[in-house]
Amino acid sequence: MIVGEVIGNVWATRKENTLNGLKLMVVQYQDPILPEKKNSFVAVDCVGAGTGEQVLVVTGSSARMAIKNVDAPVDAAIVGIIDQIQVKSE
Repeated sequence: MIVGEVIGNVWATRKENTLNGLKLMVVQYQDPILPEKKNSFVAVDCVGAGTGEQVLVVTGSSARMAIKNVDAPVDAAIVGIIDQIQVKSE
């Protein structure tokens, strides 16, 4: 799983039919230990996440399973909204 932050939405009026009805969000990678900015990507939202929320993201076949459509052209899916992250500091 990937930790990320939702930084925006994607609207596409013309898209592959299997994407109709899916909410597309822009997610920026996050590392809980290193706070530097990372690359971003588009993910399908399965849990009602909003801009500014930290989320859990799955990729590949797990993302297609999350949206219950293994034939959809989906690489990433938001499957959880993070309440808190706790890591051991050294």
